[in-house]
Amino acid sequence: MQNEKCKIQNDKRQAARCTVCFALLLVIALGFAACDRKPSSEPKPQTMNKEEIKAKIMEKEVQPSAEALARKEKSIAQLKQKGVPTIEHLPVIEDSQSTEKRTKEEIAHRAVALCLVAVKGEGLEQAPVQKLIKQYGAQDYFTPAEKKFIENSAPTQQERVQFSWRYEGYWVMLWALGYVETLEYPDKVCDVPKAVRFLHDNSTEDFIAKAKLRDLSGIFDEADMIYRCDWAVVNARLKKHNAPAALLVHVTNQPVQRVMTFQDGTT
Repeated sequence: MQNEKCKIQNDKRQAARCTVCFALLLVIALGFAACDRKPSSEPKPQTMNKEEIKAKIMEKEVQPSAEALARKEKSIAQLKQKGVPTIEHLPVIEDSQSTEKRTKEEIAHRAVALCLVAVKGEGLEQAPVQKLIKQYGAQDYFTPAEKKFIENSAPTQQERVQFSWRYEGYWVMLWALGYVETLEYPDKVCDVPKAVRFLHDNSTEDFIAKAKLRDLSGIFDEADMIYRCDWAVVNARLKKHNAPAALLVHVTNQPVQRVMTFQDGTT
């Protein structure tokens, strides 16, 4: 019985990580996340819900670009080498020519928010958390769900665990900002102490100034890869199988929180 419970918990962790990776990478590229913005006369990007995101992906599948098709085939080839199941009819995602990426400042603000939320999830008490928020000027960086958690002085253990997984999303943001060299295959959790040091050693201003935003095409390469990893994990869960090729659920579903966490604008 205990082994079965452990298996179920591990499967849940594996599914969660793929979803987060895909969501965060699309957040960077398409602007699904709630980011801090200064008043502007220009219209703000609109938050998209899950169904709108799905519709947008399916729209691209009708007349996919050469770039999107090449990226899909590259991802499938790499995943097959790893022993990860794939399906040919899973749609392509957006391409770098048809989207407008986030600014370095916006991505950095999301990184700060994700780190602070994860730190609280790990167990940091309310007073130190509020001190950090003030130190980094992060009051307006959080999504509604994050803000509710941050302001809750007595979250449940389940809530803490849930939000501690945002370290994976933070790690993706660090990669997009050039602090992390590569996004490794999602079969293990990120290096949390290393991740935290990048922010601990800098003010928000220095953190932004030292960042070197990656090319949008590279971001979409990772997004497409994790998108297909996420499908493999979910498919395995539906069939009551272990996640394939040692994929970790919470890693594959964290970008998008390592890429779907922010898809509805409320999380």
